[in-house]
Amino acid sequence: MDYIKLIAGLALLIFSGDYLVKGGVSIAKKLKISSLVIGMTVVAFGTSAPELLVSLQAALKGVPEIAVGNVVGSNIANIALILGVTAIVYPLSVSKLSILIDWPVMMLATILFTLCAMDGNITRIEGIAGFLLLIAFVIFQIYYSRKNNIEMEEDNEKPVNLWLATFYIIGSCIGLAFGANLLIESASNIATSFGVSQRIIGVTVVAFGTSLPELATSIAAALKKETDIAIGNIIGSNIFNMFCVIGLTSAISPISLNWNAFRPDFIWMLAIAFTLILLILPIRKFFAGSNPDGKRLQLLYKAGKLGRTGGIILFAAYIYYIIKLF
Repeated sequence: MDYIKLIAGLALLIFSGDYLVKGGVSIAKKLKISSLVIGMTVVAFGTSAPELLVSLQAALKGVPEIAVGNVVGSNIANIALILGVTAIVYPLSVSKLSILIDWPVMMLATILFTLCAMDGNITRIEGIAGFLLLIAFVIFQIYYSRKNNIEMEEDNEKPVNLWLATFYIIGSCIGLAFGANLLIESASNIATSFGVSQRIIGVTVVAFGTSLPELATSIAAALKKETDIAIGNIIGSNIFNMFCVIGLTSAISPISLNWNAFRPDFIWMLAIAFTLILLILPIRKFFAGSNPDGKRLQLLYKAGKLGRTGGIILFAAYIYYIIKLF
């Protein structure tokens, strides 16, 4: 029965992820907001809903290691596994906004999350502060996009009606939550039967399960050539995981954790986040020299790219991380 639930949950996640992209892109076009911002906000929140539900339930049920492991493992999987696989399927262009603003915010959130966890307690005040930082970031994203008239990527798909797009998003978020719950319940039962610890279950099985919406959504977005949503979804989801999931969870129920046990996972999370910027920056163009007018030098700030080679590096790192856990 658990295996049937696992397959059903996976199917529901893939189906919901596709419609979340459709709804998000349509709303972006109707409101004249860039796809990147929609990916960083609406889509990122939708795909992070499973992490929020699982972490809240875990904290309230007295298993904080699953709550923390879920977020740390999801953040590692989002970049190393999901962006890696997505880039292998379809190389991703990375916008100036992602390089100069979104990645630094994600890195800052990762560092703050690590600092808060180092004493073994994530308090209510820390959780509330993180959530307020998220609200400020979302407001800034929308304001910056509208003020600078950031253009959207062109595609051949017609935007759907605004009400229908809203229905797609709401329905998809519900589908993602139910699909993730089905998959997590079945996968956790299977893993527990082998005597695996709560931390390992949290950073592997639960994290992978709650990251499947991001995988489904990012691949769907990449295949539709909405690469801004694919990138924005992952970076935004990681920011939401730390500021919203951990923020709200610890605000409701302070989180205690064994820092010594989680230290290697936090180091991996920091290292993977830093590796991402090294892979997407067009470093070769930067060091190739510049024309007299300096145009070549400016390429560093215009766009980047996560190609198949970078995707393979990230995916290989994730496989190595999982092997090291066991």
